[in-house]
Amino acid sequence: MTLDARERLIVALDLPSVKSAEAMVAKLGESVCFYKIGYQLAFAGGLPFAAGLIAAGKQVFLDLKLHDIGNTVSKGVESVAQLGATFLTVHAYPQTMKAAVEGKRGSTLRILAVTVLTSYDDADLAAAGYDLGVGELAAARAAQARDTGIDGLVCSAEETANLRGIVGPGMVLVTPGIRPAGTASGDQKRIMTPARAIEAGADYLVVGRPVVEARDPKAAADAIVAEIEQVTGK
Repeated sequence: MTLDARERLIVALDLPSVKSAEAMVAKLGESVCFYKIGYQLAFAGGLPFAAGLIAAGKQVFLDLKLHDIGNTVSKGVESVAQLGATFLTVHAYPQTMKAAVEGKRGSTLRILAVTVLTSYDDADLAAAGYDLGVGELAAARAAQARDTGIDGLVCSAEETANLRGIVGPGMVLVTPGIRPAGTASGDQKRIMTPARAIEAGADYLVVGRPVVEARDPKAAADAIVAEIEQVTGK
């Protein structure tokens, strides 16, 4: 996969309205070519907005984390595929992943499986009834995703190197929980700087608050791209 540094940065538009998202996209201009839309914006008119971004030549990652009975997931993925989005997330449960792969068939949509949320640690998994720690569960789900034909994983940068060894070079690894040096971690528990995440094997970095809440969002995005360039040389 040949990506330049700007293509590797995905800015999360975790904003309350289409109006605020439009303003942010205008501020970022050509510094950003890839945007993530999650629940907050999706439920506030974000899906038509996503179609507009795609029509304007931007790439869109719909972070909807689908998880339901197989038929519901499959039909939902079919609808998302018609939008022209690049990525769509589902939770990495075997039935859900299988249904998503079936639903996107014939389209260019790529399905990303969420292994373990980056706001979770071992204690959170134990409280949820899991006997496995974060690393073990992420590894098990990565192997299932690989065997199901999933296009990529959403995983913490801490797990990237290990998961790359499990899934091989053909799957995309997308890492949230990216925090440039000197920025607050917020509610993320497993975080890493952009340079370290790329060095660990991440293909794409998802960055939200350090960009959209910055005094100068464009400068913040440019700084992250420059940091990626230092590691990749392009």
